[in-house]
Amino acid sequence: MLAFIARRLVYMISTLVLISFVGFLIINLPPGSYIDVFQAQRQLQGTHTAEAELEALKRRYGLDKPVPVQYWIWVRGFVRGDFGRSFEFNREVSELIWERLGFTVAIATGSLLFIWLVAIPIGIYTATHQYKLGDNVATIVGMAGLSIPDFMLALVLMVVIQRMFGFTVGGLFSREYVDAPWSLAKVIDLVKHLWVPIVVVGTSGTAGLMRIMRGNLLDILNMQYVQAARARGLREATVVVKHAVRNAIHPLIMLLGMSLPTIISGSLIVSIVLGLPTTGPLYFNALRQQDMYLAGTFLMFLAFMLVLGNFLADILLGLIDPRIRYE
Repeated sequence: MLAFIARRLVYMISTLVLISFVGFLIINLPPGSYIDVFQAQRQLQGTHTAEAELEALKRRYGLDKPVPVQYWIWVRGFVRGDFGRSFEFNREVSELIWERLGFTVAIATGSLLFIWLVAIPIGIYTATHQYKLGDNVATIVGMAGLSIPDFMLALVLMVVIQRMFGFTVGGLFSREYVDAPWSLAKVIDLVKHLWVPIVVVGTSGTAGLMRIMRGNLLDILNMQYVQAARARGLREATVVVKHAVRNAIHPLIMLLGMSLPTIISGSLIVSIVLGLPTTGPLYFNALRQQDMYLAGTFLMFLAFMLVLGNFLADILLGLIDPRIRYE
């Protein structure tokens, strides 16, 4: 098992190094730099920027150096925990990300729990009651969940809640609590607003995971070793839970590993529609403004969560199925 973990760690580190290099190059591919975006914005405001000021900004942010040198400066600082300064906000990148990360993790973790706690039992039920009323209803609801865009569901919920209960759900706090210090009342207000993005983000994921679980379990239930377990006189619940579900859930563990990046990225469109202070809109804006240190750091966090998720999924699969350790 230790050799298996060591191999996965080597793959993980080499993948992160490659992603950092390729990602930094891609972020710098668009013509110009943040200075050009800054100059264009000043011109739209009717303000002229002197060449000397632009050159000073380039030297300040290191944009006067070649891209490989910029990459080396960024990576060297990244290893030390210095992610650089945001060009647009003139603040430490770590501060900008951390102040939004808590809300993003809360929404994403709640969404993942919602998806798994709802999708797995329904998937098992529909597979063991194939073509019956419950299966048909779940299939229709699942297809609807896959078809409706997240942002449309968010808009519908905003309107329905406003009409039925008389309060808005945009953002994570009511107006009186936005700038208020933390208190029990503010936490309760946060919980009141938090369920909407969790349900919106989790709906499509629940529908998709439910269909995958149903298909996997139907395949497993028709295999010979499951039929042999039934022939030994085991109860149907024991056959399903102990023999079938354990193998049907393998692909879902890999999907769980690939879902970890959403913990820090959030759902971009839903965050914009609901006005959520998550990291998704921040990353999108950094790409638009060519704020390369902020965008690059965020990209590396996403990559780290992805490879970490796959690494943990590999270990879980190795524990569940020892054959995987020797592949």
